[in-house]
Amino acid sequence: MVPHLTTALNGPLLTLEKRMLNDMPKIEHWFRSQWLEYAAPFYASVDLRNAGFKLAPVDTNLFPGGFNNLNPEFLTLSVQAAMVAVEKVCPEAHRLMIIPENHTRNTYYLRNVVELANIMKQAGLEVRIGSISPEITEPTTLTTHDGHTLLLEPVVRVGNRIKLINPELGDFDSCAILLNNDLSAGIPDILKDLEQDLIPPLYAGWSTRRKTQHFSAYNRVVEDFSKLLDIDPWLINPYFSTCGQIDFHAREGEECLALKVDELLMKIRSKYAEYGITQEPFVIVKADAGTYGMGIMTVKSPDDVRDLNRKARNKMSVVKEGLQVTEVIIQEGVYTFESINDAVAEPVVYMMDHFVIGGFYRVHTSRGIDENLNAPGSQFVPLAFEKPCSMPDCAGQPDALPNRFYAYGVVARLALLAAAMELQELDPLSD
Repeated sequence: MVPHLTTALNGPLLTLEKRMLNDMPKIEHWFRSQWLEYAAPFYASVDLRNAGFKLAPVDTNLFPGGFNNLNPEFLTLSVQAAMVAVEKVCPEAHRLMIIPENHTRNTYYLRNVVELANIMKQAGLEVRIGSISPEITEPTTLTTHDGHTLLLEPVVRVGNRIKLINPELGDFDSCAILLNNDLSAGIPDILKDLEQDLIPPLYAGWSTRRKTQHFSAYNRVVEDFSKLLDIDPWLINPYFSTCGQIDFHAREGEECLALKVDELLMKIRSKYAEYGITQEPFVIVKADAGTYGMGIMTVKSPDDVRDLNRKARNKMSVVKEGLQVTEVIIQEGVYTFESINDAVAEPVVYMMDHFVIGGFYRVHTSRGIDENLNAPGSQFVPLAFEKPCSMPDCAGQPDALPNRFYAYGVVARLALLAAAMELQELDPLSD
């Protein structure tokens, strides 16, 4: 069941939204058949952009870090989905260790960990937080920006298991380990070859995963879905290309990148002409691996790539954990024509297993409609629910409250399905 995200925003109604409402039974049946074939990731968040003429995902995160931004009134949706997800991975689990990111000074991120632990506790699990940060050498209590406390305990390896050793609270040996750490810096030895269930699996981290792999899978998903609805796949799919062997510092691979940008811009211009779209096409160049909005730039001409100054090259050359960027994805830019209080906004949809559990608007007062909003200064506004776990009113108008954002949940689940395919392909034990 898909809850319906609602907001006070007004925007252009997509013909696509009407089509999805009309074909809702067909869509839901199609999704059910897909989940019989592919195992949904444990959890995920999808960044969407709604340009009015196009609604598409621009990023899919398999280690979502914004559970604190979801609407607390509908915690039950997350808890029910978590129960289903845990039962699939470790049906007899009664203990769960969460391993967060190492950046313990980000109190907003820590608030996310508090909320994630709360969801898992409500799902019937005993939960403790194990840290693999070299800074955490003994049980350490941290405080979030809004006064919540979080106990981090150092993870200890014992044979092929990891545990928490704490004389005061007692030792903690869990059936399953929930990673909320995207492994951008690589897979640490302490997590390798464990007999416990690691969720998501290690190969879901950015040390292995690539955005181009994800959007290649998304291409296949959209091809099938578009045939189902008899729509142009481009309406829900951003074009993309890739360029490897990039060195922004040494200005190597620059001409390759400029040529790929030019090719993609021409392809987008052709679609804009077909649909009578008057906006200027643009692309987003970003690191092929990584999150946190690092290593991203908006490009409207091949010369934008050739004329990068030193500051811009430095910004593009390094991402999270100080890793050098050597591969980039060149992705069709999707405008966002949504706003909250005159600030540019984009929706982020959260899922557990194959259920939509909520979302929020990422809002930025100093960014434009053609820029990345996942940047310092962004704020978050929870998306409310009209009715939790209700289906859309197919007899109603597309702008009726239960219906307005049904399409968001559909497109987010298409990206989730692509991630499921991607993980199946990355699984070293798959055929």
